[in-house]
Amino acid sequence: MSVQTKLNERYQNILRAIIKHYIATAEPVASKTLLEEYDFSVSSATIRNIMGRLEKAGLLYQPHTSAGRIPSDSGYRIYVDKLITPSATIGVKIDQYLSQKLKSEVWSVEKLLERGAKILANLTGYIAVITMPQTSTHQIKHLQLVQVNSNQVMLIIVTDSYQTQSVLMDLSVFCGDDECSNIDSLEGELQLLSNFLNSKLQGRSFSDLSSLNWQELDEEFKVYADFIRNLLRELRQHFQSSLSSNSIMVHGISEVLRQPEFSQLDQVQMLLYLLEEEQDRLLPLIFELPELDDFNSKTVNSKVKITIGSENPLEPMHSCSLVSSIYRQGDIPMGSVGIIGPTRMLYENAIALVESAADYLSEALS
Repeated sequence: MSVQTKLNERYQNILRAIIKHYIATAEPVASKTLLEEYDFSVSSATIRNIMGRLEKAGLLYQPHTSAGRIPSDSGYRIYVDKLITPSATIGVKIDQYLSQKLKSEVWSVEKLLERGAKILANLTGYIAVITMPQTSTHQIKHLQLVQVNSNQVMLIIVTDSYQTQSVLMDLSVFCGDDECSNIDSLEGELQLLSNFLNSKLQGRSFSDLSSLNWQELDEEFKVYADFIRNLLRELRQHFQSSLSSNSIMVHGISEVLRQPEFSQLDQVQMLLYLLEEEQDRLLPLIFELPELDDFNSKTVNSKVKITIGSENPLEPMHSCSLVSSIYRQGDIPMGSVGIIGPTRMLYENAIALVESAADYLSEALS
């Protein structure tokens, strides 16, 4: 059983109080503080005991032996997943605010996104990041599946500009765990499947793959369902890896540097270098295409994604949280809007702000 399911209501209330107090003050929280400022109707010894258990569970830690406790990344994760409700009121207010600020003048798409990033940074006090629309103008003109060896097949793609790209895939899903020994039979199946995919994908751009409905496969192709699902994922990853790197608008760096978490010069330099010089590493973290859901990607909504501290794969982000959400044009994911701040972030407001901003940009682009 996970730690999340073991926390009873009292434990949840105390963990919530510790995190909210730490977010507000940036000071380690002691049991005396909880006893004085929150009405838990329990003794100081009980609170100390619960804090000790939360620490053993990895949800809190002591920065110094004599200090109170502060949340760990795991503690924040439970807080975000289980203990908060994003502010609906703030969501409505930010939507109205963006409408007033951005609809009053005629903007190009670039100006719209740049202005939106500035507003988001000012409202949150964190770094606002918005990716430029990532749509490929190249459409799929033809594709062909070709067997490379007994374990692999190559998907060759020709675009409308006659550029050729290729994606190498594992054949195990297609043939099962055994090697594909019957080459003649396999070549026929690959040709049949190539014809089917051409009928479905010709004239589509790579970014269109997230809006195609594959819920109802033709009866004769249902046996290839797993292979097609993997193929689509490979195509989407291929599209994502080819995205333009220097296409992230960044605002609010000076604001977030006032936070005590960024008082260490080395830490700040690493983060600034990532934001300014290594956007190609940052982009996949900010703009990640939604997963296909049983070939019916239209069911995927634009919920906010939250990555906390060490959950981030990039070391300069280990002291930060990223809250992001995809904005769309119609059903097609176009880019992402997000904020980067310390893990000691006011998550309730951040989630509502980012989701509302993404919804507004989707409406404006559509």
